[in-house]
Amino acid sequence: MTVPFAGSYDGASFFDLLRCDFPQFLPFQHLPQLPAGSLDLLESVPFATTVLALRYTEGVIMAGDRQATEGFEVSSRRIEKVYSADEHSVIAVAGAAGPCLEMVRLFQIEMEHYQKIEGDILALEGKANKLAQMVKQNLPAAFQGLVVVPIFAGYDFLTQRGRIFKYDVTGGRYEEQLFFATGSGGKEARSTLRKLFTPDMSRETALQLALEALVDAADIDVATSGPDLIRGIYPVVKIVSQHGTTTVSDDELHPLSEQLLRKLKG
Repeated sequence: MTVPFAGSYDGASFFDLLRCDFPQFLPFQHLPQLPAGSLDLLESVPFATTVLALRYTEGVIMAGDRQATEGFEVSSRRIEKVYSADEHSVIAVAGAAGPCLEMVRLFQIEMEHYQKIEGDILALEGKANKLAQMVKQNLPAAFQGLVVVPIFAGYDFLTQRGRIFKYDVTGGRYEEQLFFATGSGGKEARSTLRKLFTPDMSRETALQLALEALVDAADIDVATSGPDLIRGIYPVVKIVSQHGTTTVSDDELHPLSEQLLRKLKG
């Protein structure tokens, strides 16, 4: 007779289940250990760069450029850094591409698992705290340079507004009231957002500002890319509101990008 597994954890968190009873399956446990002072491996690891989020009248817009770099080379021009976490929240990641993608997948599973076990969605504050746990779990790898720095945003039905959360490499979680940007071009993107952001922006105005912030970051930071009209490559942009999460299509981004680049050129 087979005895069902009885672990030490019996809650609704998939991440805590792995952490308590199956730590060997956590993706962060399998990252390579670098010899002290070695940069050879880091130079061959793709790094995702600039991502940002800003509030508008109905929720939050989150955007990220499409470029990933390996040292001084472009490793990908079409990487995605912005994802839906669940129906009413989104996550963007900057840092070592592999650990970033593993964290996103685990976080998405965490949201699905909780909903199936509890029969309800986790509150936005709880989602932000869960992501902080995962960032903290990655700290040993971050000390070696394999950093994961996410931005999390969602629509909070308790406060009836969009909210934005940023993190540091130790798992510290902080709320930003208006906007935030991180990654190699984050400083330049924040400068643009700080200069042009206004409260109660419409969807179209906020979308134009998100694109302009990424273009300004790409103008200064070599690891960040702006819209590529020739190749037809545009930033990944997601919008979250009380109606759910949607992805802005390339058909909508193309004329906005063309108009923006024409304005900057002139």
